[in-house]
Amino acid sequence: MFRLLILSLFCATSALADNPNVILIYVDDMGYGDASCLNPKSKFQTPNIDRLAKEGMSFTDGHSSDTVCTPSRYGLLTGRYSWRTTMKRGVMGAEGACLIADDRMTLASFLRDNGYATAMVGKWHLGMDFPGVKGNRDWSKPTVDMPLDKGFDYFWGIPASMNYGVLAWFEGRMAKVPPILFTRKKPNQIADEDYRIKPPYQANPVKPNDLEVAQDFIDIDCLNRFTEQAIKWLDGQAAAARNGKPFMLYLSHTSPHKPVIPLKRFRGKGSAGAYGEFMMETDWQVGRVLDWLDKNKLTDNTIVVFTSDNGPENTWRRRIEEFNHHSNGVYREGKRSIYEGGHRVPFFVRWPNKVKAGSKWSFPVCQTDFLATFADMLGKKLPDNSGEDSVSFYRALIGQVAPQRLAMIHHGMRGRYAVREGKWKLIMESGRKNSKMELYNLSTDPGEDSNLIMKHPDVAKRLGKRITEIVQNGRTTPGRPQKNDTAFWSDLYWMKDRD
Repeated sequence: MFRLLILSLFCATSALADNPNVILIYVDDMGYGDASCLNPKSKFQTPNIDRLAKEGMSFTDGHSSDTVCTPSRYGLLTGRYSWRTTMKRGVMGAEGACLIADDRMTLASFLRDNGYATAMVGKWHLGMDFPGVKGNRDWSKPTVDMPLDKGFDYFWGIPASMNYGVLAWFEGRMAKVPPILFTRKKPNQIADEDYRIKPPYQANPVKPNDLEVAQDFIDIDCLNRFTEQAIKWLDGQAAAARNGKPFMLYLSHTSPHKPVIPLKRFRGKGSAGAYGEFMMETDWQVGRVLDWLDKNKLTDNTIVVFTSDNGPENTWRRRIEEFNHHSNGVYREGKRSIYEGGHRVPFFVRWPNKVKAGSKWSFPVCQTDFLATFADMLGKKLPDNSGEDSVSFYRALIGQVAPQRLAMIHHGMRGRYAVREGKWKLIMESGRKNSKMELYNLSTDPGEDSNLIMKHPDVAKRLGKRITEIVQNGRTTPGRPQKNDTAFWSDLYWMKDRD
């Protein structure tokens, strides 16, 4: 019996030792054309991001699950579209019930339950429950309904985008220095039409929408602090990783989202103003993580994912005019938009042990697909009520023959929907004025210039039926139908059966 127990433990440890570490680097508002390897005419260089493409796989038709922060992060972590929840439009603030339900499987909880140490460092933006209310907090009490309740063993970061306040460096459930002061957006001398969050701060609010902030918080520290804390946590995992205990790190940077605040060492670099400099700093921070893997001899069996939560902020227009830099690449529009520039994003995966260096996958994939992909990697089957919109691309990743993805749904900030299947993309009508169906062949028209709805009504009809099925079934993937978190909602404008 004792020998069988030892053998069983040995086999389990050996199997775990083969599992790769995972580092998921998520940036904020980076456009497809902001990676220099994807944009030959880029006005700045991103050598570390380019290194991931050179040493791994580039997904040139990779998409965020939405076009703004909160819903994309929900899709990334749960493998389920955010519009299935109570959030149909927009984003959350810093405070509120976490959008991820306690019983919802996440990438973190899945990997944790399969032997991984898990950590999240950086911007959360999915809701937290703080002690008390604004103006009447008790920061000696813990924050709940936050990353530590969603599968992460460790958390260090900030609650949301900086314009939403409650700005402090949280470690675990506690703010290291409580956000008991107040401030508001200040002028940004580094980038025009932008803001800063920096001292001096006030003891009392001046206006109702003033932001809660900690004495030691300053916006320009975010990227450095996040990278340093991530590396600090990784330092604690290195020995265990070499001895069969893999780790998963979700590193969520706040750049190049506003405020655009590159460190001094990057100013004057590149040819796209402060934004280009901020992207260069972002790339440098990525390089620090890659260097840590090299130094600790963990590169070969670590999956590094790099991608963005949506397309570029509306300042992309100014960069075209001033610098001839196209943050959205050849794609139409940017953040918030249902068109490709809103959700087609940089999407790279490096895993030297398994992924062919310099390889490319030109078929559609979505950030919701990571949960099913990692489950496939570990030989696990997801339950029916998890990862409902997650389709594994594991076979494509390791160079095997893989089918094209099942139909994918895109979602704009204002509630407009589109469905993508193969080369075709159908944008649905909405309740807004002059909003009609549009059909594009992305294989010949990636810029979405020619609406083919009148030429291919059969394609539009087929795709319209498909998106309706995906909405009504509560899932994209095969399996038992699941319920959306709400009944019919008004943005499903094209659906005749509204019960």
